[in-house]
Amino acid sequence: MQLYSKDTKKQDTHSSNHENSFLGNDRKNILFLLTPKASVEFLLDSSPLRQGLEKIKYHRYAAIPVISEDGAYIGTVSEGDFLWHMMDSNNYLIKSQENSLISDIIRKGWNPAVKIDTTMEELLLRIMEQNFVPVIDDRNKFVGIITRKDIIKYYCNLSI
Repeated sequence: MQLYSKDTKKQDTHSSNHENSFLGNDRKNILFLLTPKASVEFLLDSSPLRQGLEKIKYHRYAAIPVISEDGAYIGTVSEGDFLWHMMDSNNYLIKSQENSLISDIIRKGWNPAVKIDTTMEELLLRIMEQNFVPVIDDRNKFVGIITRKDIIKYYCNLSI
């Protein structure tokens, strides 16, 4: 399936009808898919790495959002980020990870957030690259995530 712009003048009618029904209303608000911040596990950028490692292990996550004390989305850390930090520092003891902060291992620009007014088309393009997409408001405050699983479930229900 190829995504297209509504401005495209020449389209195959069969393909166009199928894509329109699959995508639904391109202007539909994405918030109906949102898992709100209150239901999302996240880390503060000022937290020690040990806390992050323990949270990822406990919840069995591959990645987790990171926010600042004032609620701004900072980025996402993955299991690999923790592993690379431990390898680079040549320190593999979890207790010793209390001396470094989550902010020390954030990769700039990885798993960027979308704003609450993002289109479904843009969300679909983003979710192909990520297991979840962080969502922010106009003030860059973290409001929650949209998971790949929730998007797939939504589109499966549309086709039934």
